[in-house]
Amino acid sequence: MSERVLIVDDDPVQRRLLENMVTRAGYQAVVAEGGDAAVALLTGADRFDAVVLDLMMPDLDGLGVLAKMREASLAVPVIVQTAHGGIDNVVTAMRAGATDFVVKPVGVERLQVSLRNALAANALAGELNRLKRSRSGTLTFRDIVTRSARMHAVIRTAEKAAGSAIPVLIEGHSGVGKELIARAIHGTGERRSKPFVAVNCGAIPDNLVESILFGHEKGAFTGATERHTGKFVEASGGTLFLDEVSELPPAAQVKLLRAIQENEVEPVGARRPVKVDVRIISATNRDLIADVMQGRFREDLFYRLHVFPINVPALAQRSEDIPELARHFVARFAAEEGKRITGITAEALALLAAYHWPGNVRQLENAVFRAVVLAERGELGLAEFPQIAQAARALTPMTRDIAAMPSHDAPGLAAPALAESAPAEARSGTPYSGTPHAKLALLDATGDVRPLEEIESEIIRFAITHYRGQMSEVARRLQIGRSTLYRKLDSLGLAAEPEEPHPQPVVSG
Repeated sequence: MSERVLIVDDDPVQRRLLENMVTRAGYQAVVAEGGDAAVALLTGADRFDAVVLDLMMPDLDGLGVLAKMREASLAVPVIVQTAHGGIDNVVTAMRAGATDFVVKPVGVERLQVSLRNALAANALAGELNRLKRSRSGTLTFRDIVTRSARMHAVIRTAEKAAGSAIPVLIEGHSGVGKELIARAIHGTGERRSKPFVAVNCGAIPDNLVESILFGHEKGAFTGATERHTGKFVEASGGTLFLDEVSELPPAAQVKLLRAIQENEVEPVGARRPVKVDVRIISATNRDLIADVMQGRFREDLFYRLHVFPINVPALAQRSEDIPELARHFVARFAAEEGKRITGITAEALALLAAYHWPGNVRQLENAVFRAVVLAERGELGLAEFPQIAQAARALTPMTRDIAAMPSHDAPGLAAPALAESAPAEARSGTPYSGTPHAKLALLDATGDVRPLEEIESEIIRFAITHYRGQMSEVARRLQIGRSTLYRKLDSLGLAAEPEEPHPQPVVSG
């Protein structure tokens, strides 16, 4: 979904003009007729990325709105409007927290530049504050960048866990942000002023697991030249995050179970156990129940850890988060690399949203980092994501799912179906360089008909990938008008600026 801009003006003509300008710039416009209405919207459940605010209004003026925003601790960039000669009010507004100002009547290009700069600066400030809070252990759920209903459900569940000391097991594929959820739980709970200690259990050699987790005494084994307290003692009073806990060897699983049960650890070579007060949050990218059944993970430890499970969806299941995450990554990496990059083109965002991201948020982050390094202009376009474009052409999300589908699965609509005439790589599910055939399933995993909106979304994403982001061609092949296509893209979180009309007719949708 595109950024939401709140337009506050008591003049209906001016509101309509600004709404048209903001919409043409690719943003979602929301209007308020006065200061009181604006404050109600800003302090409500809706989220806004920027505000275009008139200073002179009859009820609550612009300075009053800024004061109310400051009282509510709203860090939303505000662009104030003023008539000629109102420079004193502008200075006052800037001191009150406004980001920029424009003079009425504002031109389209001037407003676009002001909005783009304000949003970029706000995204960068948000990223820097997020990194600081993450390192200090004070990260909260408000710092998680998401517009996905699935992720909001995850956050609501995690918030309930944050108010308790209950053991939490975070499940999800690698790169989905399990540690981010763990840090937010810690930063929101009563232990936020205490240490947050993260341990990657899969990265510890088997012969050092007990020493690193529980500590050791000087001389306990060859090479133990000094005493080591261990991660449990380091985290005492705070939170211990055990990432990839399924990778722990059996001997360490036994000692971990005892440490959780007895609230004490026994360092290697120690004569007596050490009492600890630790809140345990663990994470895994594997099916722990299957590991228990196959004897790779202790059942009693599983039930100790699996008290409050939280499943974080893959990025492909929350594609509406992709544009927002990409913008935040651009702001951070552009600042780190010292480049003046203002954003990403609509075509590039469409490409990113159509890709299936097997490496999830971590892969998206790395792709944007690479694009920023490659960039030679002010915006990231398709040329800065060559690997993603190549992978998207080789295998779309739809063909990947269909290629792995068993032959007895639900009937679908073929275009044409993946048949014996298709390349062997496509039938086996392996990516290949040609344009893949695709089949669209009509039934979901439970045997029910899939929602029409979901099927339509899949078709549009496939078309964007298949025609390499050429929006005019996508509209022509789907036999819908370009304006209809852009409206549908906006509902998918892929809002784009309309192209100039072509002379050939298209069927209006």
